[in-house]
Amino acid sequence: MIEKMIRQAEIELAENFKKADEISEYNQEKVLKAFNSRGIALRHFNATTGYGYGDEGRFALGEVFAQSLGAEAGIVSPALLSGTHALTVALFGVLRTGDKVLCISGMPYDTIRGVIFGDGNGSLKDFGISFDCTQLNADGKFDKKQIQADIERLGDKLKMIYIQRSRGYELRDAFTVAEIEEICKFIRDLGFKGCIFCDNCYGEFVEKQEPCDVGVDVAVGSLIKNPGGGLAPTGGYIVGTEEYIDKIGRRLTAPSIGNEVGSYAYGYRLFYQGLFLAPHTVNQAIKGSLLIGKCMEKLGYENFPKLEKTPADITRAIRFDTAKQLCDFIQSVQEASPVDSFVTLEPWDMPGYDSKVIMAAGCFVEGSSVELSADAPVKEPYTAYFQGGLTYEHCKYALKKILGKLL
Repeated sequence: MIEKMIRQAEIELAENFKKADEISEYNQEKVLKAFNSRGIALRHFNATTGYGYGDEGRFALGEVFAQSLGAEAGIVSPALLSGTHALTVALFGVLRTGDKVLCISGMPYDTIRGVIFGDGNGSLKDFGISFDCTQLNADGKFDKKQIQADIERLGDKLKMIYIQRSRGYELRDAFTVAEIEEICKFIRDLGFKGCIFCDNCYGEFVEKQEPCDVGVDVAVGSLIKNPGGGLAPTGGYIVGTEEYIDKIGRRLTAPSIGNEVGSYAYGYRLFYQGLFLAPHTVNQAIKGSLLIGKCMEKLGYENFPKLEKTPADITRAIRFDTAKQLCDFIQSVQEASPVDSFVTLEPWDMPGYDSKVIMAAGCFVEGSSVELSADAPVKEPYTAYFQGGLTYEHCKYALKKILGKLL
């Protein structure tokens, strides 16, 4: 029964898979051209120590990422410990005391809230930087009327428009690049001249264009998500205009030094190779997400994005009726993992979250969510967030485990 259901789902998804392959081919060529135009050679993989002055590998890696992601300049560093850390460095690099930020995609993801609103922990709030949110409309889309009103209300102190591309733990679809392009134009037409900032986590290489291609000034992400291709062992990236990247570099290191320093004693090969593989790896994850979505739909489980839509990131939200169904789904993903498949998962108080979280991540790189993984806050509505998969075949194997448990 399970094999038959999967085969039928693959037949029904033929056009979706074809489109995903076209996007992957386009992005692979784009990344390869970035490597070629920067003259990447074996010397760029070399380890460096100390200050890292003249570190060709670090400089060129930032340039290759920037070109691949449609930006003028970039910082790619193992010193950026996570997506949240990269976002934090970028925010503090751009903003100053008295500045105001407007997030137009609703409340940001859980782990960044303490960075924004925390008391006494060195947050933006502690440094006198205010952060307002415009809620999305009933369809989960940008509310232009309210955005305009909020921009006018905040006035000249408004220095940044913040967009979270992915859904986080919300039941909305990720924003497409076309939607981001439209809202960037709308904001500029209102006269806003500050920084348009995008949390791009989970969205890289899902479409042919990136946020910086369409009007975003700074885009930020994690290397243990899409752009690391499953090989990057740690790190994050920040890309954007030269002006903003220079400012952010002075926050990552020191105001007097900026992007002139930074060494890495283990060498840069995995970062380069991960980026090169990223378009294909993302393609595998997208196909796996579509297949799982189709089969869960056949079983009557509501999931997002809807299958008639082109995905805008690698995550899929699946709703369950009970906490047990939710946890069984997450446990099935763990059991299908190459690492720690024997582990019995339990919800726990994960730092940065307001409820217990259960997380499947039997990954080669700890916490890597471009590898097959799933997580969920254990609270109503019981929604699992499934992402990643280095190979389509692994996603398919995991689906058999999931269906076996649910049926």
